[in-house]
Amino acid sequence: MDTVEQTAYDNQLSQRFQSLIWSCLDCDLTRTAVFYAERFFAVAGSNHVARHLYSLSLLREGQTYSALALVNIPRPQQCSGCLELKAKCCTILGRFRQAGEALEESLKDASYGSISSSAHRTARQFPEEAAIHCRTGSMALKGNLQDKAALSFHQALNLNPLLWEAFEGLCALGVVPEINTLFPYRPPPTRRVPPEDTLPKSSFPVATGAAFFTPDGGYTGNLFRPWEASAGAQPTRMGPPAQPELLSSTYPTPSEPQLYRNAKPQASMNVPPQPHFSRPLSSAEETGPVPKKMRSARQLETSKTSKFLKQNGDDPQKKARDRPGFQLSNLFSSSARRSQQPSRSGNPSKTGIANTSMMTRRSNRLLSGTGPKQGTKAPRDRRRQAPHLRSKSFDSDTEEDVYAAEAAYSPSPPNAQSPRSDRSLSPGPWGSPAAVQEAYEIELADHYIYDIMRRYAIATRALTVYDSDLCISEIQQLSEDDQRTPWSLSLMGRAEYEKADYIHAEKTFKALRIAEPYRLWDMEVYSTLLWYLQRTVELSFLAQELLNINPRSPQAWIAIGNLFSLQKERSQALTCFGRAAQMDPSCAYAYTLSGHESIDEDLTKAINFFQSALRVDPRHYNAWYGLGSCYLRMSKLRLAEYHYRKATSIHPNNAVLLGCVGMVLERKGDRSAAIAIFDEAIGIAPENALVRYRRAKILISMRKYETAIKDLEHLRKTAPEESNVVFQLAKVYRLVGDEVKSAQLLAAVRDIAPKSVNKIKRLLETVKDESPSEDTMDTR
Repeated sequence: MDTVEQTAYDNQLSQRFQSLIWSCLDCDLTRTAVFYAERFFAVAGSNHVARHLYSLSLLREGQTYSALALVNIPRPQQCSGCLELKAKCCTILGRFRQAGEALEESLKDASYGSISSSAHRTARQFPEEAAIHCRTGSMALKGNLQDKAALSFHQALNLNPLLWEAFEGLCALGVVPEINTLFPYRPPPTRRVPPEDTLPKSSFPVATGAAFFTPDGGYTGNLFRPWEASAGAQPTRMGPPAQPELLSSTYPTPSEPQLYRNAKPQASMNVPPQPHFSRPLSSAEETGPVPKKMRSARQLETSKTSKFLKQNGDDPQKKARDRPGFQLSNLFSSSARRSQQPSRSGNPSKTGIANTSMMTRRSNRLLSGTGPKQGTKAPRDRRRQAPHLRSKSFDSDTEEDVYAAEAAYSPSPPNAQSPRSDRSLSPGPWGSPAAVQEAYEIELADHYIYDIMRRYAIATRALTVYDSDLCISEIQQLSEDDQRTPWSLSLMGRAEYEKADYIHAEKTFKALRIAEPYRLWDMEVYSTLLWYLQRTVELSFLAQELLNINPRSPQAWIAIGNLFSLQKERSQALTCFGRAAQMDPSCAYAYTLSGHESIDEDLTKAINFFQSALRVDPRHYNAWYGLGSCYLRMSKLRLAEYHYRKATSIHPNNAVLLGCVGMVLERKGDRSAAIAIFDEAIGIAPENALVRYRRAKILISMRKYETAIKDLEHLRKTAPEESNVVFQLAKVYRLVGDEVKSAQLLAAVRDIAPKSVNKIKRLLETVKDESPSEDTMDTR
């Protein structure tokens, strides 16, 4: 694109994002609004409208500090909208003096005005059907009514596939379908040009630009902005007169592409119907009609006819509201159209202008020599016959006849298989090049929003099914600006955490904290990551910061509990985890961590905690793993295997869970099945030391010494200070007859762990083929 086209495209994209975000805020879908506002801010970071919408969305979602950080920029960069939002945030935080100062500064601003993104906008009093289904699903999910929640989320996405909260709800339930089924791939739009030949209409729908999922493409109300009457807009061209059934309705079938995305059906296009004329092809097709002035009598006749039709109750606008095109309209455009219909019908000036422009185009065609040679009396005869030619059918009105007359003098629009090129357009039956270019820019903006949402949906679903590699791959395919957003960094960090790639996950979470210093979401995962890495100082700093941001957030108390757990203060950790559960009873992770802290002291209490976590979230695999560990300690191998396998079915790519299943099978005596499970686990995570160690011990018991030596040597390279690994390796070398190597390794074990002298003596006292008592490696 050149500079002019890029600017026009950016403007269209900005309008689309603004309407979508405001519609989500009006329907109380604040998390969806945050998602799209962050996408908008990533595209247009220097745009104050994007900054305002992102800050307002975070504020409505309860992330007050993050919202304040967006607008609390240096004073020369602030506008009146930034100051207004800063005042709102400071008021919520109790900083009334700062709020007052911000308001005073906004009054001093010479260009003072309310937030520009909310100017000239009509808010909804009640949400639309799709939003209600989404909120119903959210309540059912919190109430543990999973079937009802899944049904509500599916209904919401069927009505509006851009409702991000509905998609996340399906992910939380684990019943999200394939992305290609839910959000099918859509190719980028191409420029449309008049076809060389009139081709038959295709039987499948084509992208119209009216909206992403609008069944009928004849109206241009779309997902992103309210429907408004446009006086100068041209009606959509219909098919040729050879197909009269297509002319019986103002709304074309889905197979008909629209050139004029922002062309609205006229509010009162009350012009008498015209009979169909056939016209021979001529050179005027290429050069277009010769513009001539319209006679004043035509305007008077038009206004008289309009009044006559309204007096008889044949208002085409009223009929249009009953058509399927309005009933099946998308979420965010239907109410806007309904709210604006009275104003359109009550504004005769715009109607007159629209009728004038319509009659001007028809008159120009008649007077330019491109019509049939029937003299200049043909228009006058058509007006006299108007009352007798009106159709009485439900789907026919004056507007339709006007479109029928238009179709008589214009070629058929192209279908989905028409050839297209980027050549310049000349004015003609397909409209001006500016209108076609505008339609193309609108479709580009719609495609960008749909495509970016689809990419994040693929990554989110991959993380839901714990396919970390796919999630990371999808995030890396985004643009650099999108990859640096908090949403992308959060997905990346959680995927690396579930992959047990703790070093890279730590770097990603640090970048997330830089991008959004006051973020609370996902900080419980970050605190657990620091617990695994034993980063006491970093964990302490994180816990203090989260507590200062919101002392009533469960993330803050989970971080504090992890800090106490790292310091072996279990009673304090349990108190903090219990506090987190009080702050948010739907936080399953707080119950799970409480169970892990209790497992060494009271198995019954730990089981109760894990069961409480599963009542909140049945897909919380950590709770299933905790129950399996409890039953394994109680030597209830059948129950332990059941719960471990349940956890594995939720997270099939977790090598630790597979290792636990193999360990249960080993204790049940099924060594062959245990070896198969360990092989699968090592294939998923070759660097997992615990799984490889357990497999080596089974191989030793099965007298497969050479294979066991390979595993133990690999472990010794990765963990040379692990005494259990060196001791098992010394034992295997002694069993294969390498006494020198065994003695060297036993000396190394004595240096690493002096307390293991008695264990070394027992090994030396046994016969080569005897197996000493089993030793276990500390798994914590």
